[in-house]
Amino acid sequence: MPASSGARKAPGNGGLLFLNPGKILIQYYRGNTVPLVMNRFTYLSLNFLLMALQPWLTGIVTRIVDETPNTKRFWIQVAELASFNFTPGQFVTFDLPIHERPGKRLRSYSIASWPDGTNIFELIVVLLDSGAGSNYLFNEVSVGSELKLRGPQGVFVLPAKIENDLFLICTGTGIAPFRSMVHHILNNRIEHFNIYLIFGCRRLVDTLYEKELIDLEGRVTSFKYLPVFSREVTASNDRPVKTGYVHTVYEAICKANNVVSSDQGHVEIVKPASFYLCGWKNMVDEARQRIVALGYDKKSIHQELYG
Repeated sequence: MPASSGARKAPGNGGLLFLNPGKILIQYYRGNTVPLVMNRFTYLSLNFLLMALQPWLTGIVTRIVDETPNTKRFWIQVAELASFNFTPGQFVTFDLPIHERPGKRLRSYSIASWPDGTNIFELIVVLLDSGAGSNYLFNEVSVGSELKLRGPQGVFVLPAKIENDLFLICTGTGIAPFRSMVHHILNNRIEHFNIYLIFGCRRLVDTLYEKELIDLEGRVTSFKYLPVFSREVTASNDRPVKTGYVHTVYEAICKANNVVSSDQGHVEIVKPASFYLCGWKNMVDEARQRIVALGYDKKSIHQELYG
């Protein structure tokens, strides 16, 4: 599944072979509690199983806007529902008519909007030359088109209580779930600490939601929008441009946030934080290694792969 189209990496279902699907289904439908032994592996496998039980819905495209020369925003209404309820960070899966085999037709995209009580949600998709899903959405879909979808799905969500600084680190259309999370936190005045949205892209022309996020940063002191460009060399007239990659940005912040404890022999103490990673696999893999090297536990890292 193409990363640059905004499509999430589809979850594998091999783990279900180690469970008893029949038992889980019976317990689910009877309203009983799930097995007491509920480690993360079982939890994710159960979620994937329940995703497959969701009914297919019909989404109607109500609006399409060009965000960049090769990126489009799609607004989709689920008319059969009064409200399309989801948790920021979740995604939807489409069954697109791009292949004769059902398994080859599925494409998943993170929801870029935030819950607002309506039956409309937004996606952001970037065109990939070899991406069958993005090419279909760009070339065959228009306002009024109907799309077969299932959702919401996924467990890449914020905790019930935010207890640390949040580092939302992304590349490309991986910004979608973080835009949803940030607006949800701020709109609902959810208690939080600092939020660092670190967005990596190639050039200024590739930025997504740029004006919106700059305006948000100006109004909310706890929110920091930190774009970084891997191929940009010319600064804009009204905003300095940081070049490089996302890793140097969060590393610098984390190191600056550390404190030295005199009680422990001048040992540097890592300030607690939670890291959410979304985007290219190479970026996510490298970020995991670097964050652990900074002194953080792997449990503080949450990831969503694209591609």
